[in-house]
Amino acid sequence: MGKADTPTGGFSTRAIHFGYNPADHQGALVPPIYTSATFAFPDVGYGGRCFTGEENGYFYTRIANPTLALLEGRLASLEQGVGAVVFGSGMGAITATLWSMLEPGDEVLADMTLYGCTFAFLNHGLARFGVSVRHVDMTDPAHVAAALSDKTRVVYLESPANPNMRLVDIAAVSALAHARGAKVVVDNTYCTPYLQQPLLLGADVSVHSMTKYLGGHGDLTAGAAIFADAELAQRVRLYGLKDMTGAVMSAQDAHLVMRGLKTLALRMDRHCQSAQTVANFIAAHPATAVVHYPGLPSFPQHALARQQMRQMGGMIAFELQGGLEAGVCFMDALQLVTRAVSLGDAETLAQHPASMTHSVYTPEERAAHGISEGLVRMSVGLEDVADLLDDIGQALDLAHAKALKSAPKAQAVAGRSCSEPA
Repeated sequence: MGKADTPTGGFSTRAIHFGYNPADHQGALVPPIYTSATFAFPDVGYGGRCFTGEENGYFYTRIANPTLALLEGRLASLEQGVGAVVFGSGMGAITATLWSMLEPGDEVLADMTLYGCTFAFLNHGLARFGVSVRHVDMTDPAHVAAALSDKTRVVYLESPANPNMRLVDIAAVSALAHARGAKVVVDNTYCTPYLQQPLLLGADVSVHSMTKYLGGHGDLTAGAAIFADAELAQRVRLYGLKDMTGAVMSAQDAHLVMRGLKTLALRMDRHCQSAQTVANFIAAHPATAVVHYPGLPSFPQHALARQQMRQMGGMIAFELQGGLEAGVCFMDALQLVTRAVSLGDAETLAQHPASMTHSVYTPEERAAHGISEGLVRMSVGLEDVADLLDDIGQALDLAHAKALKSAPKAQAVAGRSCSEPA
């Protein structure tokens, strides 16, 4: 296999070797980091061709950089796309892509459940500039078919959705959208290209917060958009990135993401294996009302998950008996599991969406979009799973005792903390 540009080989082989030959870089095994903001031109004509797009050279890092270009090539290979653009954050990827695809008078058809900042950008950002946004329950493709209009230019979705794990049939929705002339953008952050490849299912763009699993270590912020169409990729680069957002990624962070890609398959296998064990454990505990995890046979879309996902992922959402009070009690009782936003790190993280990532929603909006006040989201990390079960178990026990005491004696226990014995 030719290391420099041949897109053959398995997933991990491409994640490690694609686009780079040490012999071209003084034998350096690890690709160099190009920190230069600007690049010298051999002559005026070359510089002019770079600015017009006739020459694919490097002239300013906001548009292109050799370190970023290597990462973009690897991402496109892993997602089976024709091009990719990387950004300084996941929201940079989402906003630059949508700014490039929409004009005043256009419409975005979005799923009912979205990451809080994406929801804010659509409804409090794009909507201010003449782009209409409508939400529909995309778990049933028939709802999408009925909602599509002549003004719909983009269908936007997450699958699984943040934070309640709802799935969308990407192939079915993509076929419906394309029949009406709309393009499909899928946030693939939860799955990564290792577990799911939206472009192969018919989507036009796959976006990622690389802050999460692709980086994998909680030490960077970055985003990416991978495209099925080269012309759209170029438009996002030269308009959405260069002119509209300037959300440029640093060469140092690109280096860190490429380091993360080398172990992505290994890490995702472990995340998925542990998450399945944790989900089974939480589902069996009397404190639990419902667990949302695609790997559980009780999950309503279990069959769809098996159809479009390679494994079931490292993310779990669950509702405890007792709602908001029990959820907060559980969170405060955790000792090994870290109370934090974000996901995809080596550490197991838990958060309460209503007061954290989805606090930009009103309570009514959260209810309408399937995010209950007591929902807990957990990103299962790489710790020994037995240690995770010990910590989660003791927190569930306390939350359950709190819920049992609170129901008949709400006044008597109103001031008791979760850590106090029931």
